[in-house]
Amino acid sequence: MGKVRSFFGITWVLLILLGVLLLTAYDVSAEEPIRQTTLTVSYTEYQWWLSRWNSNEIVCVILIDHAGLPTAQEVYKSCGPQIYNEWKTTPACDKLAKGGEDVSVCPGLYFHLVSTEPKEKEILLTLPPAEAWLNLEGCDPVPPENFCSQLPSLKISGEEPLPNESIIAIQGVYDGQPFYCAGDVCTIPLNVTPEAGVGLEFWADSSFGDSSQVYTALVRVVESGVSFTPGKSGYFVDVLSTQWQGAPVSSCVQSWEAFPPVGKPPAWLATPSTEELLASYGPYYYLAGRLIAQGVVKAPQCATGGLLANGYADACGLEAARPLVEEWQNQFDESIVKAAETSGVPAGLLKNLFAQESQFWPGVFRVHYEVGLGQLTDVGADTLLLWNTSFYEQFCPLVLAEDTCDEGYLHLGSDEKALLRGALTSQANVDCADCPTGVDLASTEFSVDLFATTLQASCDQLTQIIFNATGEKPGMVSSYEDLWRMTVANYHAGPGCLSYAVYTAWQANPTRLVWEEVATRFTAPCQGVVPYVDKITR
Repeated sequence: MGKVRSFFGITWVLLILLGVLLLTAYDVSAEEPIRQTTLTVSYTEYQWWLSRWNSNEIVCVILIDHAGLPTAQEVYKSCGPQIYNEWKTTPACDKLAKGGEDVSVCPGLYFHLVSTEPKEKEILLTLPPAEAWLNLEGCDPVPPENFCSQLPSLKISGEEPLPNESIIAIQGVYDGQPFYCAGDVCTIPLNVTPEAGVGLEFWADSSFGDSSQVYTALVRVVESGVSFTPGKSGYFVDVLSTQWQGAPVSSCVQSWEAFPPVGKPPAWLATPSTEELLASYGPYYYLAGRLIAQGVVKAPQCATGGLLANGYADACGLEAARPLVEEWQNQFDESIVKAAETSGVPAGLLKNLFAQESQFWPGVFRVHYEVGLGQLTDVGADTLLLWNTSFYEQFCPLVLAEDTCDEGYLHLGSDEKALLRGALTSQANVDCADCPTGVDLASTEFSVDLFATTLQASCDQLTQIIFNATGEKPGMVSSYEDLWRMTVANYHAGPGCLSYAVYTAWQANPTRLVWEEVATRFTAPCQGVVPYVDKITR
């Protein structure tokens, strides 16, 4: 076990020696062992002939390692495109079905199994690499505050998955200072950092003769005090890294490499500990109108039954529906908090978005192509399927063949993409003619996760938009709050509108992306997104 006790009190001689070690570690030698091995496996080889009906001429030999007919891919690979196309267009031979007739008049090609033979083959396996992980020692901070009563230490743990091998050292550079620890654990005492945090690079050396990849992290330690928590002494500690093993960090924060505000975030970016703290009491005229139109609320005392011509409630209708309106808008709060905890999308933001998009009425009313609490559209479905790979990999095989899904969403044909988008928007559409309220409330609860995941995909897309415009990670050029504002803009107006606004704002001020400046750069057709974002993020 290695431990850095006086991290910043190392002698110059030791620093020189460590510098030599670091240079050696960065220079990946050509003689470094490759993590590969071969495995001999037994299998049955099936030999198939592809022959012509009219002459029994063998046009192609196909060798496969599984029972059943060769697949289309195997035919194409073994026989080439010309024979593949001829086989693909070969109709069924009706003469076979009738029996005893001359099948030589049948057009095209047919399969014939010639032989099976037991064989062995060698498979090249890539062995798992060494890894290194981050955690804190002396404190277990809970998001979003991540408060520690005393300064903790940063703990780096190495992991070697190969049997009979071990991690022999942890090393790296923290805030410009190199460090080296013998063994599989390294502990670095933390001190107060600037609010922007400091950088960390680290890796693990293995007895196998190689090292893990070089990982990076951002570490921020801010002392609490009058400006953050009056009367509360301690530290706010945040660590951003793919190797972090402490309390989960929002995937958007990881993607942006942007620290949240020190201490508690503003209410619209907060996730309360219980759904009761998320309660709202908005006077939603659209929601009231839907409840009256569905017959859930009666308003016989109102002159027009409580409804305006556009389907919204009038003042009298809202007053009649007010008790149910307040109950209705809070019935999804538990699902919103759970979705926030799973996805990292703040519950306050998610609820504000539902309020703005649908006033918590999940059924289709205003336009047929916007559905659900968050009014999912084809553009939103496209963003989710393209930018959330794990969601795509789970969802696509439910609609398309698995080998088609393997190509990735970007490489699908337009018809396949349309099928996926249609299936996704259908999942968000909870209209239900047989339900008492006209909508399926159980399905609405489940759809909350879908919209949180869509916002998550939108923030990943924002990472690319900002990198394209600036060449930097979002956290280097913008604030956490403004990045969420731009994510909301991307969700509502799409990447075309936002990309232009971000690019032109950066050209005007190539040092910092500020929402107030980006908001002035939207083109005329896109300008409606500015008041939309302002309403959600107040």
